Amino acid sequence: MIQWKSNHTGFTEQIVSGSNPISIVKSIGSNHAVGSQNAESSLGLSQEDLIFEDSQAAPSWIKADVNCGDSLLVSRTLQAKGSKVNGFDLDPPKVLVVDDHAASRMTAVALLGMEGYEVIEADSGSIVVGLVTQKQPDLILLDVMMPGMDGFEVCQLLKQDDQTRLIPVIFITALNDRRSRIRGIEVGADDFLTKPFDRVELAARVKSLVRQKRLNEDLDHAEQVLFSIAMSIESRDPNTGNHCERLVQLGQVFGEYLSLSRYQIRDLRWGGYLHDIGKVGIPDAVLLKKGELTSEDWQIMQQHVLIGEKICQPLRSMRGVIPIIRHHHERWDGSGYPDRLQGNDIPYLAQVFQLIDIYDALTSERPYKRAFPSAEALSVMQKETDSGWRNPKLMEQFVEFIRSCQGKIIESRE
Repeated sequence: MIQWKSNHTGFTEQIVSGSNPISIVKSIGSNHAVGSQNAESSLGLSQEDLIFEDSQAAPSWIKADVNCGDSLLVSRTLQAKGSKVNGFDLDPPKVLVVDDHAASRMTAVALLGMEGYEVIEADSGSIVVGLVTQKQPDLILLDVMMPGMDGFEVCQLLKQDDQTRLIPVIFITALNDRRSRIRGIEVGADDFLTKPFDRVELAARVKSLVRQKRLNEDLDHAEQVLFSIAMSIESRDPNTGNHCERLVQLGQVFGEYLSLSRYQIRDLRWGGYLHDIGKVGIPDAVLLKKGELTSEDWQIMQQHVLIGEKICQPLRSMRGVIPIIRHHHERWDGSGYPDRLQGNDIPYLAQVFQLIDIYDALTSERPYKRAFPSAEALSVMQKETDSGWRNPKLMEQFVEFIRSCQGKIIESRE
């Protein structure tokens, strides 16, 4: 091990060489540019390319955080010069490095720091879940073999949580056997790196997955905007109450009853929020009109399904929801709108959604009607089915579903 001391009080740099790539351990008390001829030649960087930044004076590069005691180590960020960090704009991506071996952990920290990432360290799997929730890293480098909670357990917990499942996880391990990799895939790992690290490979894999994660975040933000618009539309009409929330709950339990796939149930739930999003384009004079609508009013109102489709169409994640938005007013006999589809030409999820939408409307109180009891609502829907408006087989399943879980539905509406 080679050690240098700078002329500035409070700074020490160590370079540890061995079979693994070089690892830097640093301690700094104020902002200083630091360089070494040996470090320059070993790491392939000039003195000017290494900038150690510290926003606060501190006696050590190790500091406790989030009340985790000695299990958490937060390192400083090493940033390459320039207006961008590793190809990203000025907001440097955060990487959480989890490894119980200090030397291996610091190797990853040094390499990632030189690529411009903000690096957070942890030496125990047991604190990772809480740490990830608080720090929201863009990527996690996770050691497999750790005492207590190993990497497989940590990854599985993260991927099962909707708040953390989109954060990429790269397993770093000395294990190279097929069984370990298969298990890693099963618990949701996004990639694998074998010790010792190859600097170029590490940088490429991390950069790729961070970029993908940020694209997913952009998509997620766009979805949330749509949901917010949909909820604001519902709030414009105080007469509907919590119609969307009830449809989401009904879609979940009816979808499970029909043994739909996870993605179909998700689309049903999203349809509960988004089916009437197109009403944002309907004038208040029509949307909030008291009394019966004229034929001209109906023509305007029917446009909401087409407007809703156009709003959601740019998002690929909405492909399964768009048929619900466009076709939830079609009728089995072809007398619905907008396309007058008949029978099974109507998308199946639109047929399923239509039943829960009508049932909720009938069993909810509105200014122009009382809330029908469940039996009366089903009777009305059956008459419409007999008239050719609904899928007879699906209606039969819906009646059985309502009768089989009546208590659960009533409880969810209270």
